[in-house]
Amino acid sequence: MDMAAATNSVLAEAIGPGAGSAKRVKQVALFLAGIVILTVAAKIKVPVPGSPVAIGMATFAVLTVGAAYGPRLGLATIMGYMMLGMVGFDIFQSSTADLNGVEYMMGSTGGYLLGYVLAVLTLGAFARRGWDRTTAHMIVALLVGNIVIYAPGLLWLGQLYGWDQPILAWGLTPFIVGDLLKLALAALLVPALWKMVGSARR
Repeated sequence: MDMAAATNSVLAEAIGPGAGSAKRVKQVALFLAGIVILTVAAKIKVPVPGSPVAIGMATFAVLTVGAAYGPRLGLATIMGYMMLGMVGFDIFQSSTADLNGVEYMMGSTGGYLLGYVLAVLTLGAFARRGWDRTTAHMIVALLVGNIVIYAPGLLWLGQLYGWDQPILAWGLTPFIVGDLLKLALAALLVPALWKMVGSARR
């Protein structure tokens, strides 16, 4: 990647006001909207015919928010989401009214939640360098983002339950097909949005 391209605008910066108090209002609105998007997406599960594993939309939202918001606003948004979950709001994919907060976050999905934060930063960094403008580059960025989510997720599962357990069968292989579909959707969506707003730069 060309370091000179690190000043590219991300999608959130190319839409709406770019300076002054109006920009601050826009950032707050995007921050709140991002938390809502992450929360709603986490609770969406799409059945897959012939498969017992439904496709969750949480990772799609995480990666798309990271690419659209960039590393700074994206990090603020995902951390706001995590803090709401930490204090007990039922906003995570498998959290419930009875299992939430720190107890849930330290459970089997804890590593994936860390991966979400890292993935937002990763996709934001790629977007800052213009990799969100084309489908081909987005595919690469999203593949890296998925690896960044799964690496701490699987490591945490191994630490919790032991490496003698079928960690990959629990935490990776059932989700590959769904993740590839979500990756394809995100790889088409973000460049399409860029075409709508133009290649605005700072």
